[in-house]
Amino acid sequence: MELTLFTAMETSMSGLKAQRYRMNIIAENLANVHTTHTDTGDPYRRKEVLFATKDAIPIFEDIPNKAFEKYLRLTNAFSYSRGVYVTGVIEDETPFREVYDPGHPDANEKGIVRLPNVNPLIEMVNMMSTARSYESNITAINSAKRMAQKALEIGN
Repeated sequence: MELTLFTAMETSMSGLKAQRYRMNIIAENLANVHTTHTDTGDPYRRKEVLFATKDAIPIFEDIPNKAFEKYLRLTNAFSYSRGVYVTGVIEDETPFREVYDPGHPDANEKGIVRLPNVNPLIEMVNMMSTARSYESNITAINSAKRMAQKALEIGN
């Protein structure tokens, strides 16, 4: 397996995409912090993003044609997939918050309103963590770009 500047950039790009998606979910959670009634009739339920790593596996690994495999080995024409990807979004199953507010339109007969299980403080911490991860991937891409530029300067 050969590591190149392009595989380093590909890895960082997958991280950027995953963190951008996570940031969108965090923004959705914060936007719905007061949503007491959704299509299901329940309050909004907080969402979490699940990540997984991509393994470095040649795309053509399972092709039975031996001549084609030999060509790929000789030309090093393997395509490797690295980094991280989003495997899904799950709903947080923690219970809804309940407050006494008999004047609220969604209050039950006892005056209790069920509120979303979104904690703005947790969402802000997650947002800061996501922003830092995004910045780290940008830094890695810029470093790979600088290395490529220096390599080109050496050739001159």
